[in-house]
Amino acid sequence: MDAPIRLVLFDVNETLSDMSPIRARFEDIGAPGHLAATWFAGVLRDGFALTAAGAYADFRDVADAGLRGLLTGLPGWDGDASRAAGHILDGFADLDVHPDVADGVRALHGAGLRLATLTNGSTAITERLLSRAGLTGCFTALLDVSAPRAWKPAAAAYRYALDTLAADPAETLLVAVHPWDIDGARRAGLQAAWLRRGTAAYPPVLTSPTRTAPDLRELARELVPAAG
Repeated sequence: MDAPIRLVLFDVNETLSDMSPIRARFEDIGAPGHLAATWFAGVLRDGFALTAAGAYADFRDVADAGLRGLLTGLPGWDGDASRAAGHILDGFADLDVHPDVADGVRALHGAGLRLATLTNGSTAITERLLSRAGLTGCFTALLDVSAPRAWKPAAAAYRYALDTLAADPAETLLVAVHPWDIDGARRAGLQAAWLRRGTAAYPPVLTSPTRTAPDLRELARELVPAAG
């Protein structure tokens, strides 16, 4: 039987934030909107690769380098790659949370659970996102991976959050839409909840989540009675 949950640790990019407006930013600079997904996957790949090699770079630096490379190699595109990359990345500061997030966060906070974030992005962007949604006061701490200098899903990232928050991994639930994040958290000893957000299946080669829910509102409905 799983231990009772005391701390809920949230991933941010795509889990809390709705990143669909980034597509429009690509279109603003004359690039196809569908490249947003390709670019973001490349950012994660390069961040993971640096961590695996024992190195580190901040999310924005990795993201900027990826954008410049992608845009300059795009057939028929002849814009200013530096300015275009800045326009796209500045869009992160204007993102909103998914429609289910506010209800889910408030329900979990109201049940007495501690809430925190751990992102491969930046704490400043997380703070802006949650402030726009009126949710900042629900969170004990907003963390990013710049302190451990290791991107999730490296174990060092989760250990940093647990140490900072004086939390027991067995009583901590990582919430994410990314199966790689779920896998990393589970291997680090945490419980983990996968938000499907329309995805059909969880990859069988990765460690299974402790819980699965369609969105955060439904996850909160499962957790709050047990928390009480």
